[in-house]
Amino acid sequence: MDTQTSYDRVADEYVRHIFDELRHKPLDRQLLDRFAASVRDVGPACDLGCGPGHVARYLREHGVQVCGVRLSAELVERAHRLTPGIEFRQGDMMALDVPDGTWAGVAAFYSIIHIPRDDMARALSELPRVLRPGGLLLLSFHIGDDTIHLDDWWGHKVCLDFFFFRSGEIGGYLTSVGFGIKEIIEREPYPDVEHQSRRSYIFARRPNASP
Repeated sequence: MDTQTSYDRVADEYVRHIFDELRHKPLDRQLLDRFAASVRDVGPACDLGCGPGHVARYLREHGVQVCGVRLSAELVERAHRLTPGIEFRQGDMMALDVPDGTWAGVAAFYSIIHIPRDDMARALSELPRVLRPGGLLLLSFHIGDDTIHLDDWWGHKVCLDFFFFRSGEIGGYLTSVGFGIKEIIEREPYPDVEHQSRRSYIFARRPNASP
């Protein structure tokens, strides 16, 4: 069983647990506000690894022309149903089916958490390709060195590995594929809202000129 199949199986539970989570996460909203202010007058943005589309919905409410990309076809269908009017499509962040320089910004909330370290540089190298020169990335992930494996999630059989990373580690990967790191923010977990791991958020930009 692969990641896509696992998320297809838990799609309804995922919506129930995740779709309204931003209401309880003030720092996440603040950072998305900053992202929105930076890209809404520049060009379209992508919610990469969009889940049920809640980040895309939030960005649209703040004036961003946004689309969503997700590996799970079932979650793409739920996102369409929950937020009509936003283009949600199935896609793999390792090989995005869009032309070079498509987006002015990419918000990637927890979209790298299933990517093994050996594949990370290849996955992140897609992002400067699909961003315009000067394009903005907001990337988030769990902080740590752990790998958590799930065979059962919300009562459904799955096969998922969740990888945790250090901020400097991901910053190094981003630098290696051509990004300039603008800011790294870390926070403690919100009690009773989410998995109790520390979180990292990285703002990075594609250079205005190609290397």
